Amino acid sequence: MIDLLTWLRVIPRERLRWRKQSIQSSKTVRVFYGYDSLPTSEDVASGGIVKTQDLQKKFPNTPDSPNILYLISSALPSYAPRMAQWAKQAGAKVVLNQNGVAYPAWHGAGWETTNKFMREVLQYADYVFYQSNFCKLGADRFLALRETNYEILYNPVDTFFFHPAQSSPPLVPFRLLLAGSHHHFYRVQCAIDALKCLIDSGVCARLEIAGRFCWETQGLSPEKELKDYIRGHSLAHAVTLSGPYTQKEALDLFHRTHLLLHTQYNDSCPRLVVEAMASGLPVVYSTSGGVPELVGKEAGVGVPAILDWEQDHPPAPDLLADGIQTILASYQHYSQAARNRAVEKFDRVPWIQTHQDVFSRLIS
Repeated sequence: MIDLLTWLRVIPRERLRWRKQSIQSSKTVRVFYGYDSLPTSEDVASGGIVKTQDLQKKFPNTPDSPNILYLISSALPSYAPRMAQWAKQAGAKVVLNQNGVAYPAWHGAGWETTNKFMREVLQYADYVFYQSNFCKLGADRFLALRETNYEILYNPVDTFFFHPAQSSPPLVPFRLLLAGSHHHFYRVQCAIDALKCLIDSGVCARLEIAGRFCWETQGLSPEKELKDYIRGHSLAHAVTLSGPYTQKEALDLFHRTHLLLHTQYNDSCPRLVVEAMASGLPVVYSTSGGVPELVGKEAGVGVPAILDWEQDHPPAPDLLADGIQTILASYQHYSQAARNRAVEKFDRVPWIQTHQDVFSRLIS
């Protein structure tokens, strides 16, 4: 977690930050996100830390004498439990944004240790935002059951910035997008296999894969393994690899594609999905994790999945292809429904107001 020399440097700084007298004298909301500096929309960033970009517009990161410690479970500082303990002792309030938890299927060995770290932070929290009902289900099962001082609050999207393209690309070829951080090979494998099914059935389609390739493989780099798989399926002409991207570059990804293909099993509450929907992209996805809560019945097509904590269940490529063809047949309807759902349910303005209400209540 943290080496001894770093820890010796941390202790004086954190004791200075969490000074009881200065914290209790503050009458306004002063939020610290656990890090002295945070990524901007122009930096390549992914995961939970991205949501601080929305909060900081209303609640700037305040490392000096904060009275709210806001932690994100998927982006915790290396000594988060101790930080939460110091904050509480000084009279500050701890708010946790709880994403997914570690479990055998995706984490593998050591999942208990990862959960122990998150469990300690959860137990210090004065209030918890669970990113989906699925996140609450996982946290209750693997961390600790919480019955008060929490709510379900889905990840937000800036629906002003993420908007449909003024002029969408022609539907031929039909352009699919697979994006995010790819921690497992099956995510890209399913997408490529679905593309193969489409092309074999006569659909003119293309696939763009954006983001980091970070699964473990023996003897090959993830990118080489992926390129070999693409060539082995004679799809080099139909697949583009565009690499990591910033938040600002994400909009260009959405504007040059038609549909988001989200193949991850048990994804807790991917911000990527609501950003794509706000940009007018319907979603074809595994009906597992929190994604069905985001997409609903109108903004995409789900591939059936069971709930399993012990083993991943990648979506069947032929069913993904069927879902894509369903959307292609009524594309404008699905595209408008995706945009409408994002605006009505996931806009960041009420999301920020909810934080304002909770923060004010906690320090009053």
